[in-house]
Amino acid sequence: MKATIGMVSLGCSKNQIDAEMMLGNLQKAGYVIKDDAALADIVIVNTCGFIESAKREAIEEILELAKIKKEGKIQKIMVTGCLAERYQQKIHDELPEVDAVLGIGANADIVRHIEAMETDGFVGCFPSKDALPLNGPRMLLNPSYFAYIKIAEGCSNCCTYCAIPSMRGSYRSREMESIIEEAELLVENGAKEVILVAQDTSRYGQDLYGEYSLSTLLKRLCEIEKLQWIRVLYCYPEAITDSLLETMANEEKIVKYLDIPLQHISDNVLKRMNRRGNREYITALFEKIRETVPGIILRTTFIAGFPGETEEDFTELAEFAKEMCFDRMGCFAYSQEEGTPAAAFSDQIDEDVKNRRAEILTGQQMNIMTEKAEQYIGSKFTVLVEGFDRYAECYFGRSYMDAPEIDGKIFFARPGKRPALGSMVQVKITECYETDLFGEMVE
Repeated sequence: MKATIGMVSLGCSKNQIDAEMMLGNLQKAGYVIKDDAALADIVIVNTCGFIESAKREAIEEILELAKIKKEGKIQKIMVTGCLAERYQQKIHDELPEVDAVLGIGANADIVRHIEAMETDGFVGCFPSKDALPLNGPRMLLNPSYFAYIKIAEGCSNCCTYCAIPSMRGSYRSREMESIIEEAELLVENGAKEVILVAQDTSRYGQDLYGEYSLSTLLKRLCEIEKLQWIRVLYCYPEAITDSLLETMANEEKIVKYLDIPLQHISDNVLKRMNRRGNREYITALFEKIRETVPGIILRTTFIAGFPGETEEDFTELAEFAKEMCFDRMGCFAYSQEEGTPAAAFSDQIDEDVKNRRAEILTGQQMNIMTEKAEQYIGSKFTVLVEGFDRYAECYFGRSYMDAPEIDGKIFFARPGKRPALGSMVQVKITECYETDLFGEMVE
C-alpha cells in the first residue's frame, strides 16, 4: 500500500502552482493526498525563500512538522521550492529531521524521489532549474471556481535586491497553446476566473515569439466560452504596451485590474535597484493606463528602506503614493538578501528606520483606501461568492477589484435562497467599515 502524502505550500501563487503539479503527478501515480498534512505519512514542504520573513516561516513549519514526526505521526519530511534551491546542503546540515531536499528542477521527478526517500534514506537532488515543468496535471489547492495559470518561469530583470533569478533561473515563457489548453480544462472543471501569473507577466512571449505577446494571449483566452473573468498579476511598467491596454479596455472578460510592482519612485533609488524607467516615465504611464482603461483598479508594491534611501527619497515616495492614490498597495521593509548585489551595499539602513518608513506608507494607504471605500456606497458589483461568515452571519466574495489572498472582500446579506459557492451575484453596497465593503444581494 502506498504512503499517504500531505502538502504544505508556502509563499506566492507561482509556488502554489508548483505544489499543485507535484500533487497532480503523485495522485496520478496512485498516492492518496491528505487535506491535513499532519495526518499524512509523508509531508512535502514547498518553501518560499524570497525574503527573510518567508525563510523564517518555512523553517518554523519544518520544525513544527519535525515535532509531529518525533511523535511517530509522520514518517518522512521532504523540502522543495525556493528555500531548498537556495540553501541545498545547509538544510540537510542544520535540519537533520528532513529526509529529502529537492531543487525546483527535481519537481518533474517527484514520484521517483518519493519512492527513493521511502527506500534509500536521505535524498538530495538539484538538477537544472530549466527542468522545472511549466505544465502538467494539477491538483488544485484552492476552490475550483478560480485557478492560477503560470505563463512563464524565472526572471531576467536582475533587480539588485532580488534573489529570484538565482533561485528560479532566467525568464522562459510557456507555449501559448499549452496555456490555452490548460485554461479550457480548468473551465471545464468549474473555473469562473483564471489568474495569470509569472515573475513578470508583461514580458510574456518575448523570448518565444520575438515580441511581447500578453495581449495576444488574453484575446485567445477571451474566446473560451464559459470563462467569465481573466485577471493579470505582476506586470512590470516598462513592458506594458498600448496593445495590452487596448485589449484590456475592449475585452469584457478581462477584469479591469492590474498589479504593477513599482518598488520605488525616486530616480536615485530606482537606479540603485537596477529598475528600468524613472518617475517621469512611470507617472505618464499610470496616467495613460487610467485614461485608456477607465475604472481600472491599480495595485502596486513598494520597498521602504532600500540601502542609501535618504529621507528625501522616502518623502518623494510617500508624496508620490499619495498623489497617485493607488487602489491597492503593499509596502515591505527592505530585506537584505545574501548573494544579491544590494546586500553588499555599504549604506544599509537601520531596521527600525526601515520598519517605520514601511508603517508610514502602509498607514497612508489605509487612509486612501478608506476614502475610496466610502465612494462605493450605492454602487453595484458582480461578486464571486466564496463563503459564509458565521461570525458576521453573512456571505462574502470578491469583485473585479480584488485578487484572492492579497485584497479584500465584499460581505453581503441574502435573505431567502442561499447563493452557491462559485456563483456570480449582484451586490449593492450599503455601507463600509474602514476598507471593508458591506451590501445586499440584489436580483
